[in-house]
Amino acid sequence: MDLRFTPEEQAFRQEVRDFVRAELPPETRRRLEEGRHLRKEDSVAWQRKLNARGWAVPHWPKEWGGSDLTSTQRYLLTEELQKAPAPLPLAFNTLMVGPVIAAFGTEEQKRRFLPPTANLDIWWCQGFSEPGAGSDLASLKTSAVRRGDVYVVNGQKTWTTLAQHADWIFCLVRTDPKAAKKQEGISFLLIDMKSPGVTVRPIITIDGAHEVNEVFFDEVEVPAENLIGEENKGWDCAKFLLGNERAGQARVGTSQERIRRLKGIAARTMQDGRPLIEDPRFRDRLAEVEVELKALEMTAMRVVAMEAARQGERKPDPASSILKVRGSEILQSITELYLEAAGPYALPVPPMPGDGSNMPEVAPDWATTVAPTYLNWRKLSIYGGSNEIQRQIMAKAFLGL
Repeated sequence: MDLRFTPEEQAFRQEVRDFVRAELPPETRRRLEEGRHLRKEDSVAWQRKLNARGWAVPHWPKEWGGSDLTSTQRYLLTEELQKAPAPLPLAFNTLMVGPVIAAFGTEEQKRRFLPPTANLDIWWCQGFSEPGAGSDLASLKTSAVRRGDVYVVNGQKTWTTLAQHADWIFCLVRTDPKAAKKQEGISFLLIDMKSPGVTVRPIITIDGAHEVNEVFFDEVEVPAENLIGEENKGWDCAKFLLGNERAGQARVGTSQERIRRLKGIAARTMQDGRPLIEDPRFRDRLAEVEVELKALEMTAMRVVAMEAARQGERKPDPASSILKVRGSEILQSITELYLEAAGPYALPVPPMPGDGSNMPEVAPDWATTVAPTYLNWRKLSIYGGSNEIQRQIMAKAFLGL
């Protein structure tokens, strides 16, 4: 298998770089480099630029906003956006609910939802996890009872990322509590977040950020026309969606960008009278992560090379589990190296009341987000299906266990 890029693919890579250099606002780039959360308006404005260029949803059917980009070009697009760094299109829209609607939805649902989903005129959030149903997602209890032309939804979702921004939520709900297998009694519903009975409650995470939420449904009426696919067959939609989500979690370009920045930091950070980059132990750990990242990159490229043969399939590629596991673990290893580079500056002490502004800032700017990022990115090996679950999927798919 030849994994080298053709001259045309290299030219496309340069086209993406030139576009990002010309169009990405410096403030947006700076926030990403510093590990800070983007504002909603920054994400919306950037995705609309990408969509106008045909790059927001290139993997979708062309009639709904997709493009003629090859699998390799799509891979290069994602990698270059991550390496810039530039925001990726909102995954809830482009990798999750959009492809599900395109694959399982009716023509009317496609016309109604896909164009505004691609342009981020609708901001989606994901209603899967519940207090008693995370990795064991099929144990969910949020119910949807059909009453005439509506489903009446009651229950709770948790860890709902960016629900505070969302216009709509795509939900897994239980429509047949008596199904022989719990996976068989689940349906996939689209719910307007402005519906009476929907309540969003923030969860402040260990890094002090408001990124996730609880979402409560109290007698929420959802038009039956918002059911995607068949009633009680929502698990098929969920598996399809999660396969797309996991494939997007390799994040090779993100790791490359953070390693590049880390090398510059380590070259400027002095430890025992010499730059940290000259410390043999630090260099060994950095080299080990780089080798693992190169192996992940090659694996991702092999998956891309095989993607054309799977066009039109609704079953997730089990190789996406490999990308998810290794991608999340490598990013977590990189945050540990950042912690080592920051040392005591990773946990700055806030000034005491009355200290005023005369206290000098001793920590370098880059160090102030290191510990919050380290703590926040513990989640990478959990969401999208925990890494333990992914290893079970791989054992079954590849080893027949």
